[in-house]
Amino acid sequence: MQNYIICYDIFDKKRLYKVRKIAYSYALGGQKSAVEAPLSKKDLKELIDKLLKVIKPEDKINIIPFNNEPLCFGKAQFIEFNKGLIVI
Repeated sequence: MQNYIICYDIFDKKRLYKVRKIAYSYALGGQKSAVEAPLSKKDLKELIDKLLKVIKPEDKINIIPFNNEPLCFGKAQFIEFNKGLIVI
């Protein structure tokens, strides 16, 4: 399992809704156009396949891996994902 930040900037409102729905289906949480998601290699491939079916050339999506716990400030907290259980 690898942690990722999924950031997107989508030109069209209909596509934005579709991309947001796909991204949040894999996410632990997020804010507007950036979400945090723990993904297996299979999940990552599935996510990319779904997104590529929706976006157009003018849209932008970045999927950024991070290996360690992120630096959290203020109210931000790292949420540890234990397969099958999310405790918030």
